[in-house]
Amino acid sequence: MLKLALATLISLCFMLEPAAAATKAKAKATATKRVKAKPAKRTEMARIIAADNRKQMARRIAMVRGKRKIAYAAPVAAILTAGDMAGLNRTRDPLDLRSSVAYVIDQNSSEVLFEKNSSVALPIASITKLMTGLIVVQSGQNLDEVITITEADVDKLKFSSSRVPVGTRMTRGNLLHIALMSSENRAAAALGRNYPGGIAAFVAAMNAKAAELGMNDTHYVDSSGLSSQNVSSARDLAKLAMVAHQEPLLRQYSTDPSYVVEGSGRAMNFHTTNYLVGLPDWNIGLQKTGFINEAGRCLVMQAMIQGRNVIMVFLDSKGKQSRTADAGRMRKWLEALKPATIPAAAAAGVPVTVSAAATAPSIVQ
Repeated sequence: MLKLALATLISLCFMLEPAAAATKAKAKATATKRVKAKPAKRTEMARIIAADNRKQMARRIAMVRGKRKIAYAAPVAAILTAGDMAGLNRTRDPLDLRSSVAYVIDQNSSEVLFEKNSSVALPIASITKLMTGLIVVQSGQNLDEVITITEADVDKLKFSSSRVPVGTRMTRGNLLHIALMSSENRAAAALGRNYPGGIAAFVAAMNAKAAELGMNDTHYVDSSGLSSQNVSSARDLAKLAMVAHQEPLLRQYSTDPSYVVEGSGRAMNFHTTNYLVGLPDWNIGLQKTGFINEAGRCLVMQAMIQGRNVIMVFLDSKGKQSRTADAGRMRKWLEALKPATIPAAAAAGVPVTVSAAATAPSIVQ
């Protein structure tokens, strides 16, 4: 009996030993996994930090030996516009516009409906091309004449890109079309260069027309708007838009969503710089956008809102889509123009006026 009990006990020991060994091995494996997991967590954290850092850095894409290479660099400090340096960005308004300058008038009565820093002369970028188009059309130049793009039309000031290569032959009408619709700088430069007397005579004609229209805050130095010395006020630009809107060709070319033009025997498809013209809920009769760093985002537009023809001008807007967003805010405000929903001054027939005079004594006019 004793021998039997002893044999059973020895058998149990042999059975438990593998189980204990297995448990010990499992525990060791778990510990090993935990040890290995720590570096994995650190690697993941490093990846997250690196990704977060990249979000705050400027992303650059370059072609190296035919392959796309993405590089990240320290972000460039925010560039101040002329409006910022004048303190216009500190001006607040009831609509919380992102534009430092805004001006809206009734096209038929010239009644001022909204204004904010509207008499300040600022860089206007490619809004310049509205005057370029007006000079070309009113001077009666042959729109079917073929013009060749040369090195003289290449942007050597801002080094902006262009889809129109040097050597391209295109009619004056097509150059005017893509200058207004797509803001093509080489097209605008070629239009000015091929005016009787050259670009100097063309710029002189632009300034003479501005004086004729009473645009006293306006001065032009080129036909494209690449120079920050092309300046105007919102009030002046509204005068220009009123006159430009009387020209059917300027209305058509500036509001085409897209168009195929022929240059040197090949078809090129161009698109508008203002997506609002293609939206069915907008009725836009004339428009022009503009941007250079000194000017910020700019927009001049004629539109019908609630049966009323209005001229809108937005200058020095912050954000890629901010100028069109401001146009949307303005439209909603105009659609809701009722005595119960507008400021008392506006209800009494007085326009909403916002000025930066108190906050920006350094404004240059």
